[in-house]
Amino acid sequence: MRRYGRALTLCTVFAVFSGLYVYNKLLDTDETVGGTGPRSGFVPVPGARRGAADKTGPRNLHWYVMRQRGQAEAGGSVQSRPEPPMHLAVVACGERLEETLTMIKSAVLFSIRQLELHIFAEDQLHTSFMEALASWPGFIRSRFKYTVYSISFPSDNAAEWKKLFKPCASQRLFLPLILKDIDSVVYVDSDILFLQPVDRLWAFLPRFNSSQLAAMAPEHEEPRIAWYNRFARHPFYGRTGINSGVMLMNMTRMRSTFFKNDMTSVGLRWEELLMPLLQKYKLNITWGDQDLLNIIFHHNPDTLLEFPCKWNYRPDHCIYGSNCASAEEDGVYVLHGNRGVYHDHKQPAFRAVYEAIRKQREIHAFFSPSAAADFETCTTIQNPYNPLQGRSSLSVIKSTFSSLRCQKPIPGSGS
Repeated sequence: MRRYGRALTLCTVFAVFSGLYVYNKLLDTDETVGGTGPRSGFVPVPGARRGAADKTGPRNLHWYVMRQRGQAEAGGSVQSRPEPPMHLAVVACGERLEETLTMIKSAVLFSIRQLELHIFAEDQLHTSFMEALASWPGFIRSRFKYTVYSISFPSDNAAEWKKLFKPCASQRLFLPLILKDIDSVVYVDSDILFLQPVDRLWAFLPRFNSSQLAAMAPEHEEPRIAWYNRFARHPFYGRTGINSGVMLMNMTRMRSTFFKNDMTSVGLRWEELLMPLLQKYKLNITWGDQDLLNIIFHHNPDTLLEFPCKWNYRPDHCIYGSNCASAEEDGVYVLHGNRGVYHDHKQPAFRAVYEAIRKQREIHAFFSPSAAADFETCTTIQNPYNPLQGRSSLSVIKSTFSSLRCQKPIPGSGS
């Protein structure tokens, strides 16, 4: 009996210490998950309004698990010291409020590191942006900080820049001059949806060689259906031009580089180049600031890194047959819903993805029979499964939509 008594005592002591150890680890985990994280300061900009992340941190355990899983998939490890935030810029004018908020939601949901958002918007939209972002759950708000800026062009030619192509679109050209204390930024159009972490796009920055200062995807991969080589009346980059809807910029290099051009025999700095370029080509350009970027990088091809079209997948990769090889291989990483396809029925797959992310809180509605039928008209699911069998909405979106592929043109599609 003494032997059994000693064994019982030892087991009891072991259980008590094990319980204390587990309890201590749980406390440590809670402190890690609930910490305030890094809080970088903002550079004061005239007309800018600031929004802060929720200071309580992400208390949702599922969200924490998803973050760690994402880090593992990206090849990283859980860091004890958070990395600096990634900078993401967008321009919103007119009726682009909801579209821009959906883009931001996709970026925040699918990213790992902290995001610093730079939202350039017409003044009447500022309050709407701040109220909408403040209404998001705390564990989402803790993943980003933001600043809302007024639209700003050089005073001498503000009206001309603002009306170029679409309202406010040319604002992106002036980001290096406005965000003077920021080294690098990802610029995206408001009709962009991230289906992979922004981190993976940000990872192109260390791949820049000593002369590269920006990265974009080609406008087309197939020259027979490309626009620039068939219709452009101005110089353009490469064989088929570049699309500026997703643009990674090392703005420090952009501010310090002297760019070759066809107007002077000497190189011009970025701020010296833009207006003369517009004056020379404004009667020959169709797509506004994107055409100006094509002209710049035509004369400076060594300064541009091309990333694959899966990082800027547009309806043009679908309506003329499937012509984005990297998306065929790996799935779509960034969806670009130009041509207004998020808001009509010409491309059901694009609209279905947009609506699913826009309605993320009631995401189960996306998997109704009618929505699933629409989705299947233009997609192939790489790893089929029943999304209603216990999968979280976030993981369903990520694993399903990252495999978006175009199979055939949608009847009635076009610009």
